[in-house]
Amino acid sequence: MAGVSKTTVSRITSGNFEYVTEETKAKVLKIIKELDYKPNALAQSLKHMKTNVVGILLSNLQNPFWATVLEGVEDTCRSHGYSLIICNSNEESQIEADHIEVLRTKQVDGIIVNPTMKNKLLYESLVNKKYPIVAINRKVDGVPIETVAVDNVKGSMLAIQHLLSLGKRKIAIIIYQPDGISPRLERIEGYKNELINNGVKVDDDFIHIVEDKKGSAKERVRKILLDPNRPDAIFSTNNMMTLEILEEIKAIGLKVPDDIALVGYDETVWSQHLDPPLTTVKQPAYQMGEIATESLIALINAKGIRQSHTTLLEPSLIVRRSCGSKI
Repeated sequence: MAGVSKTTVSRITSGNFEYVTEETKAKVLKIIKELDYKPNALAQSLKHMKTNVVGILLSNLQNPFWATVLEGVEDTCRSHGYSLIICNSNEESQIEADHIEVLRTKQVDGIIVNPTMKNKLLYESLVNKKYPIVAINRKVDGVPIETVAVDNVKGSMLAIQHLLSLGKRKIAIIIYQPDGISPRLERIEGYKNELINNGVKVDDDFIHIVEDKKGSAKERVRKILLDPNRPDAIFSTNNMMTLEILEEIKAIGLKVPDDIALVGYDETVWSQHLDPPLTTVKQPAYQMGEIATESLIALINAKGIRQSHTTLLEPSLIVRRSCGSKI
């Protein structure tokens, strides 16, 4: 219809106007618009061996933390001309392995994964095959995989430091079963470090490890608060867990912070709207998604050449009134 070669049309649809006159460009673009023409993405990917699609595989999409991470991932993908496929393993290793297989079958150019920690041999195999893969939020010990995470030890230390500054000494931590998951292990480490640094004995009775399932934190909080040796503060290490803790504190008839101080991990849109507003450890979630995506695209463009390293981001403490602070 335009009276030009396929090569000319191909150049124009690819945004390459170097050898095309303005008249030809305008003519072809006009016909493309009239026909609502779309290049065949499958044919293009077969020709160039590149789909311009990446996958992200998360461990728990119910956690609102990931919404902000995904925003950073999607914005960065779009700015580089990539599309995104989102998968959820729900902390199940077999589902994770199945998703990775499907994503590779669909010829995605690379994968960002929040690993379950139960498929180390699979991650190792992908790295050895020089497949572009980046771990996000969790570190995989013993596997040289590009990783973007937050300094969880520091995040915990910030929370405990704040509680100690307000005179709290009997500080309980509630955390899901670590199972080799680095953020959980590091948050326990930071909790212990800050107590020791301030001359406070670490009391194992105040370290509460609960099952990673709905309701487990709620059940434990009831036991904690009805115990004669009740803590004067609770450090919640997960934002979904924090909601259960608050619910049970209220059900027992206690008040935050009058009867018990509370610090949560992960800033959310609802943290500031609680009564009282919640003090939280904030993770740079958007930046985490952004950097992980930039790292993955760099690996894709490097075509197998890789120097894996860990990018460690800085957490911060947002002080509100849930610990008794006047702010």
